[in-house]
Amino acid sequence: MFKLGVITDEISQDFEEACSLAEKHGLSGVEIRSVWEKGPHELEDEDIEKIKTVMNSHNLVCCGIAAPLFKCELYDEKEFEAHLGILNKCIHLAKELGTKQIRGFTFWKRKNLDDVLCDIVKKYHEITPVLEKEDIYVVIEFDPSVYATNAKQLRLVVDAINHDRVKALWDPGNDISDPDCEVPYPDGYSYIKDVFCHMHLKDAVKNPDGSVDGVPFGTGEVDFKGQFSALLADGYDGWLVMETHYRPKHEISKDLLELPKGSAFSMYGYEATDECLTNLKDILSSLDK
Repeated sequence: MFKLGVITDEISQDFEEACSLAEKHGLSGVEIRSVWEKGPHELEDEDIEKIKTVMNSHNLVCCGIAAPLFKCELYDEKEFEAHLGILNKCIHLAKELGTKQIRGFTFWKRKNLDDVLCDIVKKYHEITPVLEKEDIYVVIEFDPSVYATNAKQLRLVVDAINHDRVKALWDPGNDISDPDCEVPYPDGYSYIKDVFCHMHLKDAVKNPDGSVDGVPFGTGEVDFKGQFSALLADGYDGWLVMETHYRPKHEISKDLLELPKGSAFSMYGYEATDECLTNLKDILSSLDK
């Protein structure tokens, strides 16, 4: 079966509380985004040592760094340089925590992907020598705020970059927000299944007015039972990481969904993620029946 993890700030900014819930659900790993109000690139060595201690006490490993890498303007050189700094900080964090995966994106969407694909590729080619030297992989995620908004487009980007240190991150829940209305499974999966190496889990529904609401895992529009069955058939042995993106008592703002961080994002996340992890285990158990 798959390796299961959770992004900790979907539970709490308190890393101990987040890891306790992960252990309660029998998870093997945690992914780092914001901890103690700090983004992954803002964590100091003292913070990193505390994270190691807490993870070890709950028998957890770090399965990835959910960095905001390249959620910035494609043609702003100052922003690009700042994100090279984010990458370097996240490489340090990843190596300290024993993971080789850092999440990246395809820059804020301002035009059509076809118009900028070559420029995105050039930016990624600037960092591949660093990734090779440091033995790190960047896994690119699509979402509606960036140029690659679905799996089909992300496949184009990854194929164009054509480097073994740059892979895809598959998040079928993000497809519910896709402007082109890509169906997550089987359509999105068929495009990306040969190039992804890491997976996030969330669920959502699209309303008649086109807005999208996060919902408890397994109750939305993604066919997760079909998706998980396909993963088993295809021999996927990577991580399934819960990225809840649903709260029972309030809506997460658009700004926080685009750049999640801090207590405002994590509010009511414990209850939501507890519910979603329970649902995940129920779906996975049903695959054996």
